[in-house]
Amino acid sequence: MSVRRKKIKEVLNNSIKEIQHIGSTSIPGMIAKPIIDIGVLVDSIEDISFFVEKLSIVGYLYFPAMSSVERIFLRKGNPTEYHLSIACPKHGFWDRNIMFRDCLRNHPELIEEYTQLKLNNISITPEIDFRDLSKSQTYNNGKGEFVKKVLDLAKKERVFDISI
Repeated sequence: MSVRRKKIKEVLNNSIKEIQHIGSTSIPGMIAKPIIDIGVLVDSIEDISFFVEKLSIVGYLYFPAMSSVERIFLRKGNPTEYHLSIACPKHGFWDRNIMFRDCLRNHPELIEEYTQLKLNNISITPEIDFRDLSKSQTYNNGKGEFVKKVLDLAKKERVFDISI
């Protein structure tokens, strides 16, 4: 992760406010797909071409279908090794991901519950290829209720409130 962080910082220079390891691989003890999720916080994501151009230098490819008003989504590797989400504070993507990760890190019982949910989702869709974004959507759809529960708990445990 430190090598990735350094390369991202080199190409984006002063555009970065923060870089965090997010997703299941950032949570000790959690089962995870073999892809590392990286979150990059910036002031604005309006200039998509700037980020796409700069990050292509270090091998990231832009995926507009997985991007939204909340984030610019890129991935790297063949097969995919990294997912990179660039977000800004005014949208909820960054806060939700950090709060979800931190809440699970602080609640081992939730890690076990989430692990079971993920295993159940895999058994429902055994043909899933986590490197194929279109197929992994079925797997991800089954996690929404749990994610909401964790975010509600995280909001209660924090001194500030965010809009989700």
